[in-house]
Amino acid sequence: MDFGGPAFVIAIIALSTVGWLVNNWIRAKHGYSLEDEWGGKTERADSAETRRLEEQNANLLETMEKMQDRMVVLERIVTDKGYTVAEEIEALRDTPRPRAEDSGIPLELNKKERA
Repeated sequence: MDFGGPAFVIAIIALSTVGWLVNNWIRAKHGYSLEDEWGGKTERADSAETRRLEEQNANLLETMEKMQDRMVVLERIVTDKGYTVAEEIEALRDTPRPRAEDSGIPLELNKKERA
């Protein structure tokens, strides 16, 4: 191969151009500023749009976390036998109340202690 010939020079230019294009493609894909032909950096044109979308994404994530907290509370209410508690309360309403004399342990305060 002749290193001084035009084919070698064209191959070097093509390889450098392809490398530059791949570098810019990777940078654009990951959101970095792009490099122009003279080595300077250029900001992306949609940087304001990107910031707005990031803010909107943060707001949506915050809302979703709040909704997940609410879902946990609702699941706890539903699975804590809330329906049977209401039935037990209704059953207690239907049972007759005991008289004051019949409830508890008799204390027998009127009787004297045996010595």
